[in-house]
Amino acid sequence: MALFLMVTHGSDGDVLPFVGLGAALVRAGHRAVLLTHAPYRSVATRAGLGFAAIDGEAEFESVLADTPGLLGSAPHKAGWAGFYRRNALFEQIAAECRTLAELHVPGGTVLVGRHTSAVSVRFAAELLRAPVAWVALAPTQLLAVPVAAYLYGAELAAGLQEVRDGLGLPAVPDWRAWFAGADAELGLWPGWFDAAGPRAPARVALTGFPLADTSARALGARPAAPAGPSDATDPSDATDPFDDSFDGASADLPEASPADPFDGLFPVGTRPVLATGGTGRMLAADYYPALLAAAGRTGLPTLLVVRHRDLLPDALPENVRWSPGLDFARAVPHAAAVVHHGGVGTLARALAAGTPQVLMADGVDRPDNAARLARLGLARTVPADRWRTPELAAAIATAAADRDLPLRAAAVTGPQRPEEALDAAAARLAALLTDPPRPRALHDLSPADRARLRARLRERRAAGAPVPEEAR
Repeated sequence: MALFLMVTHGSDGDVLPFVGLGAALVRAGHRAVLLTHAPYRSVATRAGLGFAAIDGEAEFESVLADTPGLLGSAPHKAGWAGFYRRNALFEQIAAECRTLAELHVPGGTVLVGRHTSAVSVRFAAELLRAPVAWVALAPTQLLAVPVAAYLYGAELAAGLQEVRDGLGLPAVPDWRAWFAGADAELGLWPGWFDAAGPRAPARVALTGFPLADTSARALGARPAAPAGPSDATDPSDATDPFDDSFDGASADLPEASPADPFDGLFPVGTRPVLATGGTGRMLAADYYPALLAAAGRTGLPTLLVVRHRDLLPDALPENVRWSPGLDFARAVPHAAAVVHHGGVGTLARALAAGTPQVLMADGVDRPDNAARLARLGLARTVPADRWRTPELAAAIATAAADRDLPLRAAAVTGPQRPEEALDAAAARLAALLTDPPRPRALHDLSPADRARLRARLRERRAAGAPVPEEAR
């Protein structure tokens, strides 16, 4: 039985796939501990994972509230260095490294992190000489490596080096090479989605969409069963990774009715349009105003799922109802259409249900996700520069009337088996202990040893001697 220590950051689309992956590891007989934001404690522990909070609920919400500046929605807060300093994220990385070191079992632990943001697993792997894997949630995380490498080596360099100094690690001479230095890289999307745009590097194993909302409840959604006590433990306490005492996501909400996927907000039999911008706040300032204006114009019954009510005006159009959260796995198959921001989790759920979708994609991975579906005729996309009420309303109405989408989607995607996808990802991770990759030895070389090795290889090439494949 191996121990898998997993780190991720963000909102539902970033966290729930790791809950699903951890559950797959537990099914395979391993132990998995998730290091992430405090509100996800009960979601993780109910899936059989251990849990270590990297923050408290207030800190989590504060960081979410600061993210729009990264999209330019709050110009006075633009810039990654300021974002990291304001939110003490360098200190958080260091704390994550300490927790990983405390939980690590020599010879029996694999470190797993969300691609790009979970640098703590990579730093800790250097320190502990443990196998480590990146898990990418969308193709853009791989495509943006050159940009991220530049950012880490420039704007974030001083703060990251402070963390490394505290761990006794040397400076990173080449961040782009560092990004490619994990022992394994997984992409949680299928091959057909990958082929619809720029392809993932050959080293990345694609395992399929996880559809993690099947087994993990979204923040804000009503619980399907009574929640456990919510006040027994400080949510920021990371000393007991198997504690199941915190449920800040929806502890005060009544239970959902298993017979009504829309929580009693519409007459039975209604197929409303579902609209959402995800469970975070990293959206353009005009996203919800544009969405509400278009929804009102259609006149179609619409359920707006937004965890943060302050993002919406007090008065909503007559045909629009609001909910802080919803069981999308249960509701999406009964919706007329889904209008959303382009997150992978939402688009994958709509595809699996055969429900038409309109993507108002703007920022980070979303435009690329939308473009891939649009190329295949599986979604209507309305980019931010066209969020005008007539065009957006027409796209929503057309999608809601689309009866052929299920056949088109099935022809492209084939049967979707999310549990098999997660099991395949879990098997890839488990193999890091039973079949360690050979390039790890090169990764562990010091900068001086690397320089000497490069010189020796140049000499061998000049002499016409063969060069080992892993050194090329």
